[in-house]
Amino acid sequence: MALLKLKSLPILSLLLLTLSFTSTQAARFDVTNKCSYTVWAAAVPRVGGKQLNSGETWSFDIAAGTTQIRIWARTKCSFDGSGRGKCETGGCGDVLQCQAFGSPPNTLAEIALNQFNNLDFYDISLVDGFNVPMEFSPTCSATEYSKYFKNKCPDAYSYPKDDATSTFTCPGGANYRVVFCP
Repeated sequence: MALLKLKSLPILSLLLLTLSFTSTQAARFDVTNKCSYTVWAAAVPRVGGKQLNSGETWSFDIAAGTTQIRIWARTKCSFDGSGRGKCETGGCGDVLQCQAFGSPPNTLAEIALNQFNNLDFYDISLVDGFNVPMEFSPTCSATEYSKYFKNKCPDAYSYPKDDATSTFTCPGGANYRVVFCP
């Protein structure tokens, strides 16, 4: 019996290592400005902000398990050398490096990473108003299970917050692309 337990130990260790890796993988975000004008992209929590001229991309990682992530564009901003200033839309306490949510109006990309069943939940919100057109897309696609259930019962939920018109999911560890003025 003890021999059987020792043989099972490496398999169990590998399984636990695999499970811990999939539930702790950070997500990569690429935020691109395709507007004909400059925007000042913002992301909270713990990311900050960056001026994006037309055609520029800002890339950053956010840790797995992070909730209440918001990404948005600020417009017509002016900042001094110390990063203090103001924006016409989406300002976040008169600083370039946002530590708080932006003030309305702003179009929001919202996401919570590695939540129920190791899924990321994401959406575009106009609750705080609209200031810049936005596209928010993952690098993942629907799983075969999701496709099967949606094909058989298109009006039924197949997992929590399964709403094809507003909230979307991806397996944890997916990467995301936010595009202003797609």
